[in-house]
Amino acid sequence: VDGGASASLLVSWLRDAGLSATLYVPDRIDEGYGPNAPAMARLAEAHDLIICVDCGTLSHEPIAAAKATDVMVLDHHLGAETLPDALAVVNPNRQDEDGALGHLCAAGVVFLLLVAANRLMREQGQTGPDLVALLDLVALATVADVAPLVGVNRALVRQGLAVMARRERVGLRALADVARMDSAPTSYHLGFLLGPRVNAGGRIGAADLGARLLSTDNPSEAEALSERLELLNKERREIEARVRDEALSQAEDRGLDAPLVWAAGDGWHPGVVGIVAARLKEATNRPAVVIGLDGDEGKGSGRSVSGIDLGAQIQRLAAEGLLIKGGGHKMAAGLTVERDKLEPAMARLSEMLDAQGAGALGPSDLKLDGLLMPAAAQVDLVESLEAAGPFGAGAPAPRFVFPDQRILFTKPVGDGHLKITFGDKQGSRVEAIAFGAFSGEMGPALEAHKGMRFHLAGRVEINTWGGRQRVQLRLEDAAPAAAGI
Repeated sequence: VDGGASASLLVSWLRDAGLSATLYVPDRIDEGYGPNAPAMARLAEAHDLIICVDCGTLSHEPIAAAKATDVMVLDHHLGAETLPDALAVVNPNRQDEDGALGHLCAAGVVFLLLVAANRLMREQGQTGPDLVALLDLVALATVADVAPLVGVNRALVRQGLAVMARRERVGLRALADVARMDSAPTSYHLGFLLGPRVNAGGRIGAADLGARLLSTDNPSEAEALSERLELLNKERREIEARVRDEALSQAEDRGLDAPLVWAAGDGWHPGVVGIVAARLKEATNRPAVVIGLDGDEGKGSGRSVSGIDLGAQIQRLAAEGLLIKGGGHKMAAGLTVERDKLEPAMARLSEMLDAQGAGALGPSDLKLDGLLMPAAAQVDLVESLEAAGPFGAGAPAPRFVFPDQRILFTKPVGDGHLKITFGDKQGSRVEAIAFGAFSGEMGPALEAHKGMRFHLAGRVEINTWGGRQRVQLRLEDAAPAAAGI
């Protein structure tokens, strides 16, 4: 999403300035992640300038192959000791930067560059394109890339949500309609409804579908692309479920209490290994790496937990020669490894992560912000809470516990989810949805409650259906009431 939104920012800005640009997104299976030498050489023959977004900081050889033209890099991934020979490498995570803006995603970096470009145009007496209208793309990328919503990120997302609510970008409007968004956009919609659909093309379909959707100003093209992405996203979920089950089984056999939880398998689609790594990380509260093997090589993705810098260790592993290549940032990384070096590479990575304290991590705590009774769960309360947003990484939404609740109704819905209605002794009741409830113990326990009371924890939200608004609990955890709070 970050790369697609970054590219769309540039395409849209240039179009508004009366210029056109070629959009090129490498196929992650055939070409791998980021720039590659053959493609860069071809592009250099026909273009005066190549701008690499959300990639390029470690791409010394591919950028050298584009010597016939100028190359700029707009990125946020961790830099190495040396930079590629480019016209400019704009990256807040270069080693010679102070890190003050290190939390920006690539789209944030691109947006600030466009702010500077508009400033230069004003100094020359020209009027630049409308930058505020581009903030919907910045917000989408920031949330989908799980960048912390602090500092300038928070301001960008807050204003971007307001821009998105105007439904002026035809691609996002079409995608929101396909996703059945019937309320004003929130960080949740960006991260869990729009983001996965934009990503679906790059994961298992044509790599440029998401960027094309975000860039187009043609309503018919936007509708067709959004429908195609919707189908691909459904297919992606099916592939992900199969790989997730196999990876979890393998990781369990290897042990889930090691500093690193990892799995690798032949034929695992490289487009879903990052999502599966995130699922393993969530299930174990450990850094996780999942690798799809093909022939003599494997391509994988890793996800980390707070306080453990995975990207730096992956980069170090590549420098030690145990990986063909690898890089990323603190919370996420990508890698390519030779099959015969897989075991020693993962053993070495586990050792490095253990030095950061990953092996001492226990089960993740569910932090509660307050106690709430069903009668107090009103729409105006949720609206007041949402006014303090946006919420997301680095700025979590308030989480409440509803103590000593009776389970009045349960119904399995969708793929492993559970819908319930609960209430207290005073007769007040609240509806709740627990996503993925049957992937653990919570779903079966609530469905077979047998009159047992539960403490229910999660985040309250407004559910709009048929023009009516109701408070709904997004249920995250449950415990028998006898267990106390």
